[in-house]
Amino acid sequence: MGAMGKRSATAVLLAITLAGAAGPAAYAATPSATPFAASSATGAAAKPAHHWGPVRSATGHAGHARADVWLTDFSAETFVVSGTLHDRDAHPGHCAYIRARFHYTGGGTGWARPRSTCAASGAFRLSSDGKIRRVDVRVCLVNRTTREVASCHTDPVKAETVANWPR
Repeated sequence: MGAMGKRSATAVLLAITLAGAAGPAAYAATPSATPFAASSATGAAAKPAHHWGPVRSATGHAGHARADVWLTDFSAETFVVSGTLHDRDAHPGHCAYIRARFHYTGGGTGWARPRSTCAASGAFRLSSDGKIRRVDVRVCLVNRTTREVASCHTDPVKAETVANWPR
């Protein structure tokens, strides 16, 4: 990658990081740059309603992964878990990893496709295939070479937990 490509990639990462620090209001002004944009049945973008906060991988390793997690309303047709994933592991080849398991209102579960980053931070967006009653947000470290996942921590999030949170 040439010098111009590196500068462009750095500028994009910086913009995402700065917008993430400002919260969802910053994304409302720039919907194309947001991990929160999701089309619903009406075509409107689903915006994050709840800041779940940081979820950090399990201890027992020299480094860790951390995710700053935002959630849409549980009443949304497509539920979205989004935010910023941070790799805080100094070991070469160890990266931050996030995945969500959705528990559907009609029964059954499904996993969102995992996201990972080996950079200091990167945006992520995980969405369901329908209405849910619970989501398990799992943050881990992953070995880039072997794809082995380790040091995982899972936060179960239920609709009743965030029902009365301020907006």
